[in-house]
Amino acid sequence: MFKTKYILAFLICCSVRVFAQQPTPQWRPTYHFTAPSNWLNDPNGLIYLNGEFHLYYQYNPFENKWGHMSWGHATSKDLVNWKHLPVAIPEKITNDTTTMIFSGSAVLDKHNVSGLGKGQAPVVAFYTADLPKQRNESQYMAYSNDGGLTFTNYAKNPVIDLNKKDFRDPNVWWHEASQQWIMTVAMVDEHQVRFYGSKNLKDWTMLSDFGKQGNQGSGWECPFIIPLAVDGNKNNTKWVLAISLFGPKGPTMQYFVGDFDGKTFKNDNDGKLTLLVDEGDSFYAAIPWNDAPKKQRILLGWLQPGGKETFPWKGQMSIPRDLSLRTTPEGIRLFQQPASLIADNIKKHSGSKVITKQNIVIDQDIDLGDSQNSYWIDAEFSVKGAKNLGFKLAQLKDEKGNVVKEVEVGYDAVKKQLYVDCSRSEKGIKNDKNIIQTITVSPVNGRIKLQILLDKSSLEVFVNGGEKVITTMIFPDEKATGLAAFSTGGKAVLNSFKVWDMSKR
Repeated sequence: MFKTKYILAFLICCSVRVFAQQPTPQWRPTYHFTAPSNWLNDPNGLIYLNGEFHLYYQYNPFENKWGHMSWGHATSKDLVNWKHLPVAIPEKITNDTTTMIFSGSAVLDKHNVSGLGKGQAPVVAFYTADLPKQRNESQYMAYSNDGGLTFTNYAKNPVIDLNKKDFRDPNVWWHEASQQWIMTVAMVDEHQVRFYGSKNLKDWTMLSDFGKQGNQGSGWECPFIIPLAVDGNKNNTKWVLAISLFGPKGPTMQYFVGDFDGKTFKNDNDGKLTLLVDEGDSFYAAIPWNDAPKKQRILLGWLQPGGKETFPWKGQMSIPRDLSLRTTPEGIRLFQQPASLIADNIKKHSGSKVITKQNIVIDQDIDLGDSQNSYWIDAEFSVKGAKNLGFKLAQLKDEKGNVVKEVEVGYDAVKKQLYVDCSRSEKGIKNDKNIIQTITVSPVNGRIKLQILLDKSSLEVFVNGGEKVITTMIFPDEKATGLAAFSTGGKAVLNSFKVWDMSKR
């Protein structure tokens, strides 16, 4: 759960002054999740049940700003079209106590080991109960016997209480090898993840702590741990432990690769090494779905809103991402791709509105037309010949046709860097240190592959099959709808290009 003080600090640094009351439809995503209205942050309780993906999320039912934390709820069969449902777990207020429902997870108790099911396997949710007056956070559970629509709080809550102010974000899952439920929970200020084990989901035993490695620049939050096959080899499985925190760019996530034996996690890498899930300045608090089809590991994150107010909603989710581990020259690394469930059905989601081009020689700029700033690009460039190449998004032109604003997503072939340059559009909106964001990545067989997902105000750039990702927020003018390909310092070849229009699903 993202702490109030971090939210306030982030908003202040982005020069947010007042909350807008004018609708801003030009920035509401079309194929990324948003609540119908009001504030949204961390995804919670991600679970797949009876053919539907359940998304619970941190939600303020009353205002378009952080507060009154409860669990909002939506379901989807395809991860694009969502059915909005009533609040699943509301904030509880009594005469002397306010209990906000902070982040957590949900599992299906298939064998009713909790004894809380009535005629069917219950959905059991775990969340951090934040008591601001008592300055205490503890772990609560609640259960549902109607398929996750409504929840009843467990009568003997809390299930874990250390009398700590910052102790949160329980992520629960079944560990087959040790035949027990495992909970990962954040020891925030200690920069540690604590592991607990349980046979019945109600009584929890401490197993071990992992931490004080990687980036320790701020408190650790929203941990999760999952097994992934290395290079698709099921006989070679490693565990990925991920943490959310604040880094040099602001909100970020780091991960560790190692082994987990049902009690202890051991990092394979040097404890000083920091590996980032996303190299941008917006991706945070991501967790994977439990029980996803075909044992897929599908990650969903919150994209922190950035320096512009939106109304009547604020906050959105990332594109769901398939996770894998692959061997690279630097070691075993996490790869991410837009979820195959979405990508494989992109024709349906775009209404077959797609532009396809091949083997285009680019010298300077090529105008690719106007858009509604809601599209999905798959492209591959040959990097020989040009110093810089890529795309210019959200272009705004003056009366003479000169471009006065744009966001540049490019590859610097000399420095071997992918970059997102917002210097011509986001000055005064985005933090100056993040106005240009870069990552080092090498061509594969002389080529760079890009997937660019622009959705009104969010921009996710995947390079080389998800080897690296940059996610950020942008706020284009309503008329800033131009799209172009470019090269500088020589000619580039756009080997393949597809852009799907996602604006009118």
